[in-house]
Amino acid sequence: MPADPAPVRVGITGHINLTRDTEVLVAEALRVELRRISDRPVHGVTCLAAGADQVFVRTILDMGGTYEVVLPARDYRTAAIGQENRPAFDELLARAAAVVHTGFDRSSTAAYVAANRELVRRVQRLVAVWDGEPGCHAASTDRTVDWARRHGVPTTVLWPAGARRTVLGD
Repeated sequence: MPADPAPVRVGITGHINLTRDTEVLVAEALRVELRRISDRPVHGVTCLAAGADQVFVRTILDMGGTYEVVLPARDYRTAAIGQENRPAFDELLARAAAVVHTGFDRSSTAAYVAANRELVRRVQRLVAVWDGEPGCHAASTDRTVDWARRHGVPTTVLWPAGARRTVLGD
């Protein structure tokens, strides 16, 4: 009997500031997309930010998949993860199959760009939870989508009907 093929490696990029209702819409859209990509559980790659990244990870877990985390910087948890989101971050980080560090000590745009590029390097496909609006810095969702596409990584943009962000800027 042949060995099971390796799972498809799927990365996530997307907005952090999703409304609660939007998180539900995004989770369902992700389930549909992940089933479209593969008929077996996938292996996700994420920076584990609030919003799209964590919805992605929970969806992958619900579907029997695994994931790894690319941390932008050593201080990422305290510098970039809001106090209210740290318990969820800690729980999901502990469940990761692997954790990769970019080598940056401090969170910064350069660290986030490095993490996004490492994420894209590790995947066969990218899913972006993105409203289509241009971002305001080099690590924005639109820049990661552009980077992936320029490097031949098939990319799907999801923004379900009725989806909303709480504030602009990511």
